[in-house]
This record gives sequence, C-alpha cells and structure tokens, in this order.
Amino acid sequence: MHLRKAKLMFFYVRYPSSAILKVFFPDIRFNKNNTAQLVKWFSNFREFYYIQMEKYAKQAISEGYKNSEDLVVTTDSELYRVLNLHYNRNNQIEVPENFRIVVQATLREFFKAISSGKDSEQSWKKAIYKIISRMDDTLPEFFKSPNWMEQLGDA
Repeated sequence: MHLRKAKLMFFYVRYPSSAILKVFFPDIRFNKNNTAQLVKWFSNFREFYYIQMEKYAKQAISEGYKNSEDLVVTTDSELYRVLNLHYNRNNQIEVPENFRIVVQATLREFFKAISSGKDSEQSWKKAIYKIISRMDDTLPEFFKSPNWMEQLGDA
C-alpha cells in the first residue's frame, strides 16, 4: 500500500525530501531503515522515468527530429501512456496536468543533450536532473490522510 501511494505521489514530486515523506506517510514510525527504503523507492521511480526519457529522445532523433520544440507530449502519447501504466496501473488518480508538462520538458532536455553530444560526457544527466527537480509540485492534502485510498474518488 505504501509503495502504491509513493508511485502516485511521483506524479507530483520526483525529488521529495525525507521531511515531506514523513508528513505524507503519517502512519509510519520513521527510522533510518524505512526512511532509506522510501527514498530508494523514489530513486527507482526516477531511474525508470529517466530511462524512458533517454529511450524516447533517441527514438525522436532517429526519426529525424531536429528541434526539441517539435517534441510535444500529450495524454495520448506513447511515452505518457507507458509512464501512467507504470506509476498508476489501475488509473487510481487522474494524472495532474503538470506531470505532462514535466514529461515534455524532460524529454526535450534529453533530446537537446543527446543531439548536442553531451551524452558522451560522464555526468551529462546531472544538469537535467537539476532542471526537473525544480518542477516538483505541491502534493495534494489527501495523501496525508490514513484513508487516502478512499478519498481518491473525491480528489
């Protein structure tokens, strides 16, 4: 149940602090181990997310795209559907519009970096991570509730 909640929270925040996690998981008595586990989950979520971005950016380059602005992510885009299926398998929440904007921005950043050959540098993704981390959104209040699953229909 906590993993499912964390996956849904990923639509709003990709880089939650441990303080935020403690507020939004009030039923957990936090210690070093379970805090590390939650942080690791978000790390794994980001890893999957960024792997998809790199894959789709390379695909766009191979299809002949030249300008990052030509890459438009809609709710019908294959990339968007792959991500929604991964984080929101049962369509438990309506994905916030800001997530689509973040996905599009991330894809464009990967496209620009790969197109310009930056992917040959060792830490080329770090600049992208900084940009995306600033795009985290406010988490809805319903995630704080111990009955958050029941409130999904009302959200």
